[in-house]
Amino acid sequence: MASATDPGTRPGADTSSQGSATVTPKETRPRSSAAADMPTAEHILGAKSVGVIFSTQTDPTTGQMHAHKCSASVVESPGRNLILTAGHCAGGNAAFVPWYRAEYALDKQTYGYYRIAPADWFIDNRYVHNSKAAISDLDFAFARLAPNTSGKNAQDVVGANTLARTPGYNNDVTMVGYPSAKNNTPEDHGVRCPTRTEALPGFYQIQAKCRGMYGGVSGGPWFSKIDWTTGTGEIIGNVGGCNGGGNDANVDWLTYSPVHGDWFFKLYDEARANQHVEHGSTYQQPKLPYSMGSGDLWTHARLLASGEYTGDGKGDLIVVWTDGEVTLYTGDGNGGFTGERQMAAANATWKDVKSLTGGDFSGGSGSDLLVVWNSGEVRILPDVGSNGLGGGIKIADSGSIWKYADQVAGGNFGTANHVTDLLVRWSDGEVTDYTAVGDKGFGTEHQLRKADDAWRSATLVTAGDFTGGANWDTLIRWADGRVIQYQDTSPSGLGKEIQMAAPASIWTHDTVMTAGAYDANNWPDDLLIRWSDGETTLYTRTGNTFGDEHTLVQPR
Repeated sequence: MASATDPGTRPGADTSSQGSATVTPKETRPRSSAAADMPTAEHILGAKSVGVIFSTQTDPTTGQMHAHKCSASVVESPGRNLILTAGHCAGGNAAFVPWYRAEYALDKQTYGYYRIAPADWFIDNRYVHNSKAAISDLDFAFARLAPNTSGKNAQDVVGANTLARTPGYNNDVTMVGYPSAKNNTPEDHGVRCPTRTEALPGFYQIQAKCRGMYGGVSGGPWFSKIDWTTGTGEIIGNVGGCNGGGNDANVDWLTYSPVHGDWFFKLYDEARANQHVEHGSTYQQPKLPYSMGSGDLWTHARLLASGEYTGDGKGDLIVVWTDGEVTLYTGDGNGGFTGERQMAAANATWKDVKSLTGGDFSGGSGSDLLVVWNSGEVRILPDVGSNGLGGGIKIADSGSIWKYADQVAGGNFGTANHVTDLLVRWSDGEVTDYTAVGDKGFGTEHQLRKADDAWRSATLVTAGDFTGGANWDTLIRWADGRVIQYQDTSPSGLGKEIQMAAPASIWTHDTVMTAGAYDANNWPDDLLIRWSDGETTLYTRTGNTFGDEHTLVQPR
């Protein structure tokens, strides 16, 4: 095994990233490019239930057994003898070696080896090897293992993983696999990579970015959770899919997985029952799960507004794009989104909007938008989710002082039971709070800060209830990268000051932000950020510090 030759790697592989590199903490990495802003696979001794597949046929030239070609994992089955791998890894006489150690001979492996006969492979008959078409959605396979030389089944020796449906396109996963020996020196051990998935457009597949997932990891599991003590967990994907699982974009850091849906579990049931079933000759792609799109798209998201616009009690998002298009994204109440609809096509009117915020200014059943144009015109657009953008209610004319309102944020700053207050950062650095804003006008003005040159660099402003008090809190991102939270903002002052990010932090790349109620606690303490590279993230349950980060859109 140690002297076996390598059959080759996936096209475009780059060997420069090999070694025992660890994952760089996200908050210290630059957001300048996709290649820089991603993890690197880390070498590990392995997970007991994950191993390699060898072809047991010998090379006719050397007479030696080929090097390991793919990865696989033991999954639960009545016969306690089933593995999951990729469809393009299936076929022929083979052997599975869990927790493979290159330094040991085949008969000295810690947990033994398990033979696979040609008749014991289970693959969807419609799958086409290494296809770049939709049929690559079916790039998964199972195999039944013979007992090891001691007569024991694999599941009894190393345990087994559970299989779950892929929840959607955006998931936190840990990929585990064994790169081929050629690109995995000197260790030739397993690697793992915690990362985040997104959609592979046009396919019933997900993709993830990670350096070091070279040829040989095909078939390896994508864990939604794993116990490293037992070496088992829950699997929601496997390396495979378009072009055999990656590198069709001529990069070494894109890896794909089929979505584990109906066809996947049909094949799993057949393998569990030891049945080979023909599924006809055509494949009809299922309806693709919803995706918010790419980082390239989201670099054009210019303004964001949170609110409950659709009437289902869940937080939604309105986006104004650089060309003036306006889009409503429907929240799922669990930190994600289920769909979108265009509220206005690209147009000059909305391209000229300076600032906007969600709120309940008209007293209707849904959230409203308060919109400030560069001209100084201000309008309240009531219940936009059901009424559309429309003409709304004008509360300031073109040419008014509001052309100097650089940032506005709706909130509940202790004067009502609804979001009817408006905080404004003016171009000269003055900060004011307007209470009881509505269709009759701006209510009562309270000066919170006099004009101040320093406050002119308060680049982004939003408001939410991060502390759980009676009053909402104000969040400001300064030009130097500081993020400051002012707790319990009220007509008498901005409130207690808490620094959440220091100067020169990664937050200099925070380009647009809004706060709303996007997760299951239905509380306006979730912070949604669009970064300079298009990455869009949600920090749920933010308090004195940023909450748990969830990537909604991957960077370009």
